[in-house]
Amino acid sequence: MNLYLMRHGIAVPADDPSVTVDAQRPLTPKGIKRTRRAARGVRRLEIPFDVILTSPVFRARQTADIVAEALGAEELVKELSGLAPESTVDHLLFGLTRYQNHRHLLLVGHEPLLSNCLSVLLAGSSANNATFEFKKGALCCIEIDELSPPGLCRLHWFLTPKQLRLLGQRLAKS
Repeated sequence: MNLYLMRHGIAVPADDPSVTVDAQRPLTPKGIKRTRRAARGVRRLEIPFDVILTSPVFRARQTADIVAEALGAEELVKELSGLAPESTVDHLLFGLTRYQNHRHLLLVGHEPLLSNCLSVLLAGSSANNATFEFKKGALCCIEIDELSPPGLCRLHWFLTPKQLRLLGQRLAKS
């Protein structure tokens, strides 16, 4: 199975007085624009996603919806509580077990959950000095043999938001 981990786009700051509940913070106009460009880069990768799983938090759902729209795959978006910011890697992996017969899963979530998940899958624990930084809009691809217990995992690539946007620009020009 290939897991694609993507962090949500740039959101309104947590201390913004217009937002009273963190889970309702939306993407900023700049975040929407950059996420659309990154989504064109994702489209250029031509990955046949079976499902797009997103955190139930608004900014992640917005990001997933923008990517799904760029792919013409709006019907693939589903919420997964294991991707919520307060979730744990164990909860996330347990939630993914119902999708283990799928080949390509895009997960849209938050930090530090995504980097912790990647560390656990690659190094066996997030304390083994395998640290990754998911900038807002970053995307990586890992291949995993089994989810429970986590089996052999391979990192295939890790793209920054800027790299995804550059891929998207090339698509727009061609």
